[in-house]
Amino acid sequence: MIASFYAVAASNSIEGFRVSTQDVQDLMDGERDVDVSDENREETLAYQRMMTYVQSLHDVADFEYSKGLLNALHWMLQGHRHTKRKPAGQWRAGPVYVTDPRDPQVAAYTAPEAAGVPALMAELVDWLNAGDDAHPLIRAAMAHLHLVSIHPWADGNGRMSRSLQTLLIAREGVLAPEFSSIEAWFGRPGNTWEYYRELQRRGAVYRPDQDVSGWVRFNLTAYHQQAQAVRHRMDRSAAVWELLATFADRGGLDERVVSALHDVAVGGRVRRTRYEQAENLTLQQAQRDLRELATAGLLAPVGRTRARYYTEGPRFPAEVLDLARTPFTLDSPYP
Repeated sequence: MIASFYAVAASNSIEGFRVSTQDVQDLMDGERDVDVSDENREETLAYQRMMTYVQSLHDVADFEYSKGLLNALHWMLQGHRHTKRKPAGQWRAGPVYVTDPRDPQVAAYTAPEAAGVPALMAELVDWLNAGDDAHPLIRAAMAHLHLVSIHPWADGNGRMSRSLQTLLIAREGVLAPEFSSIEAWFGRPGNTWEYYRELQRRGAVYRPDQDVSGWVRFNLTAYHQQAQAVRHRMDRSAAVWELLATFADRGGLDERVVSALHDVAVGGRVRRTRYEQAENLTLQQAQRDLRELATAGLLAPVGRTRARYYTEGPRFPAEVLDLARTPFTLDSPYP
């Protein structure tokens, strides 16, 4: 079980790390020659490993939440950034502020004093383990809000809070990363702004007894529209595959090349290693197929040797690209 590359790419964007969805997918596929900075590579792979582990906990029989588990997840996420001033895997020792994005001189939120963090986290862990009658999606949203409000670490609190939300959903048996994580929805530019604005509405200091109806509504909207987006992508992907299968059959192409053409139509590009693994081919077979598709004008190579990938060529069927790239609409569950 591997974290969704949509979720990882979205988490990057929320935190200000600009890595395209295609580059995230390549990194998660194990590609080494991806044109991203070392920092962005580290951030992407650290988050992928941590979220993959979170997903793997969905069916652990003797699972329980603990301060140790949360600190271990934080180390997986932030260990590559560990410093004395911003330690990974342990509670912060000093104050922490969330600055206003419009003016970094202004503190939009001041977290509770560091001395109170261990007790607050113990209380949160007890609540997580005890459970209540609330719907699992509401509990997951509230876990996110509780953790981000405590802000127990010097850095990485936003990602950890969203990851805890994913963990609660995964523990309820919602296994597909596209559904158990709503990071992809949070990461859309307009939604990221709304996300921060909704957090700011919670107040400038820690207020555990506040009205959270707006926060719950915001998250339920995210769940609903994330599910809509996944449905649209799945339906579109299937329709694109069907068109390409017909195109390949009429053109006398081997049916296995449909997967390479599909990646290009839906994702914008395909790499030899991805195609090779998807169709269980030898390196030579994959190279030959892609070379022949490029010669036929269906694909166009970009780059050289190991860093090479393929995009659509001048003879790629236009009706397929039109279908694959037509935008879809999302309905509001609260019109």
